Amino acid sequence: MTDTPIYYHGTKVDLATDTLIEPGFNSNYGQRNKAKYVYFSATLDAATWGAELAVGEGRGHIYIVEPTGAFEDDPNLTDKKFPGNPTKSYRTKEALRVVGEVKDWKGHAPEQLQAMKDNLQRLKEQGIEAIED
Repeated sequence: MTDTPIYYHGTKVDLATDTLIEPGFNSNYGQRNKAKYVYFSATLDAATWGAELAVGEGRGHIYIVEPTGAFEDDPNLTDKKFPGNPTKSYRTKEALRVVGEVKDWKGHAPEQLQAMKDNLQRLKEQGIEAIED
């Protein structure tokens, strides 16, 4: 048995196993700037938010990923919203390798998802980016 955590990445992009998810593409959030980091989590709930809130059409995907290099706590969450990183959210400038996909995940309740979207819209109107690189 191993103590290695399982890491997840939520998105609407359809990816194959062994695909590398790398920085440099347009972010799924905010003003869609070129992403300096790739974000991931050791919790399925955080990845579910990623899959549900990512831009694009179609259903979300939650991939099981392996970091290929160093990573750090995601300061967008840990410093601002959840001290101590209870969401187990991380970011890296290195690639993540897709090693599988979670097929049977459940999304948040429609009213919970709408409340999150409304909150993100309010922040946008205030000039606050969801992701600050």
